[in-house]
Amino acid sequence: MKKFAVAGIAAMVVAAVGAPAQAVTYGTPTIGLSASYLSGAVGAVGDPVVNVTVGQSGADVSALTVSASASSKPSVAGTGDVTVTGAGAVRQLAVAARGRGYTNLTVKVTGLGGKTATKTLYYAASAAVQNPADARYLTGSSDASAAVDVGGGYAIVADDESNVLRLYDRSRSGAPVRTWDFSSQLGVTKEVDIEGATRIGDTIYWTGSLGNNKDGEYKAPRNTVFTTTVSGSGTGTQLAYGRSYKKLRDDLVAWDTANGNRYGFAAGTAAGQAPKQIDGFNVEGLEFAPGSTTTAYLGFRAPLAPAVPGGKALVVPVTNFDQVLASGAEAVFGTGIELDLGGLSVRDIHKNAANQYLILAGSWAADDNSDPYALYQWDGVPGHAPVKRADLPTTDPGGWEAIMDVPDLTAAGARVQLVTDSGSADLYGDGVEAKDLTHPEWKKARTAWFTLG
Repeated sequence: MKKFAVAGIAAMVVAAVGAPAQAVTYGTPTIGLSASYLSGAVGAVGDPVVNVTVGQSGADVSALTVSASASSKPSVAGTGDVTVTGAGAVRQLAVAARGRGYTNLTVKVTGLGGKTATKTLYYAASAAVQNPADARYLTGSSDASAAVDVGGGYAIVADDESNVLRLYDRSRSGAPVRTWDFSSQLGVTKEVDIEGATRIGDTIYWTGSLGNNKDGEYKAPRNTVFTTTVSGSGTGTQLAYGRSYKKLRDDLVAWDTANGNRYGFAAGTAAGQAPKQIDGFNVEGLEFAPGSTTTAYLGFRAPLAPAVPGGKALVVPVTNFDQVLASGAEAVFGTGIELDLGGLSVRDIHKNAANQYLILAGSWAADDNSDPYALYQWDGVPGHAPVKRADLPTTDPGGWEAIMDVPDLTAAGARVQLVTDSGSADLYGDGVEAKDLTHPEWKKARTAWFTLG
């Protein structure tokens, strides 16, 4: 009896204390990057970040650590220049660039049990720019060419190397929130060479350059103007295709020919004629006349003098622009408007609700990043002279190309946000133009804020 009692007591003790603990087995950690390619700038404020998603079977994700464990070129960015924030399954990784160029960063997650996993982040840094606190970078495209504000701090930006329209947060660097490509609706397979845009109500009007390509060849898609319909605003903005017209260049040439070839449009559009020369043919600005929803102004990058007497910039009114797009009516033109922009031509033109116009003026030349740029205020009235409000720096890569929107130009300290076309810029010091970069995430246009004097 005692033997069985002792055995029973032992069994009860084991039951009370419990079986010996089993060792926990942790799986291999997992790691994923929201983007494998990232672009930054030396001294930049608010550069894009990458989301790092981590996990490990059998482990609480908050116990996992994420860090940069290696850099192929620390002079561009080292492991100490990488910052990781957050504690859950998704962390945010930011890089502060030290120098211009490329580096491969090894991103590592360390899990429980000492197990690790890695991913490579391919990082590119462009040079520092003037006033970096006022600069932001729109990634995914380098050839920004026109912009339209859609409210809520967002804008739609066009690219003259493709037909993709991109929605960006104007206050942050990074990729577009949404994109649209209406090539199929337009019936084109090549770029329209979008250069100008403006908005009336819920309709955005877009125009191609209407000129030859850089080799002097006629390309039909460039002779396109079209509309899109906007719904929503901010992050909720949506676009729908409207209508197009593909004879505006022909109408302009016929009009100028009938009026004594004052502007040389027939010669400027002839085979073999490059568009970006002093007597070329290239449209880059589009805006409506004061108080009008029918008459639109076409702003020309070329021609300039000697085709336009006195070296003045050219604006041509299209008095039935709404009907040109709505019904395909042949364009009707008003008298050409010649503006003294100090020998510069129109690169963009926008107005605000008070009919205050801002003209972004630059050179007619093709490779003009080192040439002067300026901002002029105008009231939109033919015969009234524009007034210079600011000279723009030319030492930064890329040419100033588009105005986001026009502030109240009578307000003290009024500031305007401009966008560069950086397609021909060597952003990373390797001799490769931005538009030819292999990875879209490394392509970028820059925005900057300027105070008007």
